[in-house]
Amino acid sequence: MTAILSQNPTESALAQRYSTQIHRRKTRTVMVGDIAMGSEHPVRVQSMINEDTMDIEGATAAIRSLHEIGCEMVRLTVPTLASAKAVGEIKKRLKNTYQAVPLVADVHHNGMKIALEVANHVDKVRINPGLFVFEKPDPNRTEFKSDEIQAIKDKIFQKFEPIVTTLKKQNKALRIGVNHGSLAERMLFAYGDTPFGMVESAMEFIRICDSLDFHNIVISMKASRAPVMLAAYRMMADTMDKEGFNYPLHLGVTEAGDGDYGRIKSTAGIATLLSEGIGDTIRVSLTEAPEKEIPVAYSILQAVGLRKTMVEYISCPSCGRTLFNLEEVVAKVRDATQHLTGLDIAVMGCIVNGPGEMADADYGYVGKGTGTIALYRRRDEIKRVPEDEGVKALIDLIKEDGKWVDP
Repeated sequence: MTAILSQNPTESALAQRYSTQIHRRKTRTVMVGDIAMGSEHPVRVQSMINEDTMDIEGATAAIRSLHEIGCEMVRLTVPTLASAKAVGEIKKRLKNTYQAVPLVADVHHNGMKIALEVANHVDKVRINPGLFVFEKPDPNRTEFKSDEIQAIKDKIFQKFEPIVTTLKKQNKALRIGVNHGSLAERMLFAYGDTPFGMVESAMEFIRICDSLDFHNIVISMKASRAPVMLAAYRMMADTMDKEGFNYPLHLGVTEAGDGDYGRIKSTAGIATLLSEGIGDTIRVSLTEAPEKEIPVAYSILQAVGLRKTMVEYISCPSCGRTLFNLEEVVAKVRDATQHLTGLDIAVMGCIVNGPGEMADADYGYVGKGTGTIALYRRRDEIKRVPEDEGVKALIDLIKEDGKWVDP
C-alpha cells in the first residue's frame, strides 16, 4: 500500500487528509532565546503581559508569573525609547531573581529607533507592517500613483534595513505581525480590506529580509474574525511555499473577547489550522488576565494531539442508563488526578457504551450495577468495588502501575 501511495500523488494526498495524525507544514527552525520554534519542535505557547513596561518591578513579576505556568515566550509592549531601555532592566532582574525568559518586544508606529534599542535586550522583535512606516490616511485620496508607491517602498527599506541588520548580527528573531485591522492605506487601496492585502503586506517585508539574507523570521496574520484569520493563514502558507519561504507561523485570533465565546472563537481558528498542519506557535488573546490564556492554549494543543501536558478525561454525556451522578463523579476523579501528566482516564455511566467507547483510555471507571463500580486497565476489567470506594480504588490502581505521583 505504501508503494502505491508514493506513486500516486492523489491517493497519497487523500491518505494524508484522512490520517488521524497531523502532518505539519515543513518550516525552518527559528530560535527565540533557548526555545526552538518550527515544524521539528513542539508548537510553542506564548502570551503578553498587561503591565506598563516602564513599571519594571510589575512587568518583571508578570513575566515570571506567566513563565511559571508554562508560557514559553512572553511579549511586552515597547511604545517608546524609554520603555525599550526599561526592557534591559527587566531582563537583568529576571536573570538575577528568577531565570532568563524568552522575551518578545512589540514595536508599532514608526518604530525604527525603538526596535534598534530594544533588540539589545530581547530575543525577538515584533513589527506590524501596517504601522511600521505610519502616515495618517488621506480622506481625499482617490489613488496611489506609481511614484508614490515607490517612495513608500524606499522609505520602508531605509527604516527596516538597520533593524534586520542588527537582528542578523545578534542572531535574534523577527516577527512580521500583520493585523487585519491595521493594514496600510496603500494596501487597502490595492487589495481592499481582505486576506489578499494581509498576505501582500507580509510578503513585502519578507522579500526585504530575503534580499538581506536574513531568515530568523516568524509570520502572523491575525484577525478578530475566525473566517478572515483562517483564509489569511492558509493563503500565507501557500504563498510562502510557492516562493520557497519556509518560515514558521504564529497563530492567533486577535481580540477574541472573554469568557466561553472568546475561548470558542480562539479554538475555532487556532485548532482548525493546527489540524491542517499549519502553525508553529500560538497565542490565545483573551480580555482576561494573561494567566488564563495558557490553560486554553495547552487544551487546544492537547485536543488536536500535538502536545500532552495534562490528563485527558473521557466521559459520556449521561443518559437514562447512567447508574450514578456522572457530573459529580467526574469532578471527584478530576480533583484526585488532575495533577498527573499524560494519562487518559475515562468515566462512563454504564456498560452499554462504556468499555467500547473508552477502549483507548489508560484507566476506566464504569457503572456496573446499582452502587457498583468496575475499574478497567485499558480493555481489561480489573475489579469491582462499591461506588463510595470508586475514586480511592482508581488511585490505588494507578499507584500499583507506578504511574502515580503525589500532588
